Amino acid sequence: MNNTLRTFMLLAGLTALFVGIGWLIGGAAGMVIGLVLAGGMNLFSYWNADKIVLRMYRAQPVDANHPDAGVRTYAQDVLEMAARAGMPPPKVYVIEGDQPNAFATGRNPENAAVAATVGLLRMLDRREVRGVMAHELAHVRHRDTLTMTITATLAGAISAIANIGLLFGGDRDRPGGFIGMLALAILAPMAAGVVQMAISRSREYEADRGGAEISGDPEALASALSKIEAWSKRAINHTAERNPATAQMFIINPLSGEGADNLFSTHPSTANRVAALRKLAPGRPIEGSRSGQARTAVPVTGGRRSGPWG
Repeated sequence: MNNTLRTFMLLAGLTALFVGIGWLIGGAAGMVIGLVLAGGMNLFSYWNADKIVLRMYRAQPVDANHPDAGVRTYAQDVLEMAARAGMPPPKVYVIEGDQPNAFATGRNPENAAVAATVGLLRMLDRREVRGVMAHELAHVRHRDTLTMTITATLAGAISAIANIGLLFGGDRDRPGGFIGMLALAILAPMAAGVVQMAISRSREYEADRGGAEISGDPEALASALSKIEAWSKRAINHTAERNPATAQMFIINPLSGEGADNLFSTHPSTANRVAALRKLAPGRPIEGSRSGQARTAVPVTGGRRSGPWG
């Protein structure tokens, strides 16, 4: 219910931005057009936003016939953890790219997909990969994926429409004139970003805790976050740089130059997340399992190793 309310608030805020942009570009008629466009985008995004994002990042599905044994093991671990958490099996994808990162998408747990980059599979050991993907499964279980995916699509559309309005809607007869259109082109993307960021940071903390519960190994996720943070800025994610509205979908901000935990950060400080996870030390109960009983954090048998990803 909480996430449903969040999604509704996001859609309402982004719809209001669409209507405001329409008014600045075309007055009352522009408002009607903006409202119609927003309604159409909301419906389209609900059914297709996950496919758009996966295609944007050229994500490739993983099955039992994938030629890379390490990638197959990653997919098997995801499906095993999902089954153990009582979740429907998600579709599993891999993305070519050196930057270590991962995300989840889909309108509900029955239509969910998770994706990891080749860089993440190569850099982390098996335990850490399990921790990262458990975090993504927690997003699916909490139904965050609908919010994240729709927001990414609509925020990107708002930025594009604002720029179009600057190019073609700035004559003197339009409300606000050229100055209004210039302000629109600058402020509308920022407003869309603030709407995204308003809920994304608390959602990441919740998914970290949920991921620790699903994997049973909070230390593995803490270790993975530290490594990803250290390496993510050394490899540029060009697709994310071209589509910054999708940044909030990833486990670590894929954009270069992320700041600390502040108003304009899509993700909480990694140091804060690691500290919160390490409070769930091995042997301490992890509350909130599906059965309502506490679970104990138990590392994957065999401990940390280089694994099939080197």
